[in-house]
Amino acid sequence: MQYTNLGRTALKVSRLCFGTMNFGWHESEDEAVGLMDRALELGINFWDTADVYSQGRTEEKIGRWFTQGGGRREKVVLGTKLYGAMDPWPNFGGLSALNIRRACEASLRRLKTDYIDLYQFHHVDRSAPWDEIWEATGRLVADGKILYAGSSNFASWHISKANEAARRRNSLGLVSEQSPYNLMERTIELEVIPACQDYGLGLLPWSPLAGGLLAGALQKSDQRSEPGRREESSMLLGHGAREKRMAANRAKLQEYEGFCEELGEKPADVALAWLLAQPGVTAPVLGPRTREQLDGSQRALELPMTAEFLKKLDEIFPGPGGPAPEAYTWG
Repeated sequence: MQYTNLGRTALKVSRLCFGTMNFGWHESEDEAVGLMDRALELGINFWDTADVYSQGRTEEKIGRWFTQGGGRREKVVLGTKLYGAMDPWPNFGGLSALNIRRACEASLRRLKTDYIDLYQFHHVDRSAPWDEIWEATGRLVADGKILYAGSSNFASWHISKANEAARRRNSLGLVSEQSPYNLMERTIELEVIPACQDYGLGLLPWSPLAGGLLAGALQKSDQRSEPGRREESSMLLGHGAREKRMAANRAKLQEYEGFCEELGEKPADVALAWLLAQPGVTAPVLGPRTREQLDGSQRALELPMTAEFLKKLDEIFPGPGGPAPEAYTWG
């Protein structure tokens, strides 16, 4: 496993982040435990979850795993998130000082831990002043309940506004940002990535495989359509939005999968290796559902992304043209 600093901090994290969003939807308790144990065996020390994943049940699974001992909690750099409403009653969502305190205490109980390494704002709350957010966050830091703060799904100006407010308070501010980023979705190259680099935030791309489209989706779809496998194919087609996106990008995906075949590499590994080669990226957030998927992701750490390979991938999936404003005006 490879390790790097999380943004401008001294915190060392693995270059692959173990995401747990699937725990509440797909994995049983035993499957989740097996994946968590295997992640540690592979040297992955950076984990991501959120309070709203299965309304707290994902955090609870992680907490029960921590109680098994063996240094599990001590070995993990644990990130969780708050923002989404955990109850329909007012003040059980968002980034008010009240909810920041309440949500943190609830996550600590579910995770069965005394502290959260990286506490992330799952979305921007336009109604919450940053002075209020940092006042509440600072109290959690002072109490030893959280160590670092991060953001998720922020625009570049949200990052700027947050960290300038933190600077006025002589506090550390945001140290990471989670954004959707992959070969098919490169919008954040315009402004979010430059903002992260300027403020020293570690970038944690979520959906690194574009919901599975970059993991050989066309080949898998064709296999499911073979005689005798129609039932499985109909189940796949039930994911309407995913199927529409795959159809709209079929030509690009065909070229991509063909290029990966020429390289002798799996499409998922190439997609992850591309992300690891991008400026500012700390660790893509994986969402493994099986041990095979988790083990397979390790190849991305070894796969060299030469200038020639990167150029070819840019030709298949063109980005926005670099950072703003040069991407859309004269340079």
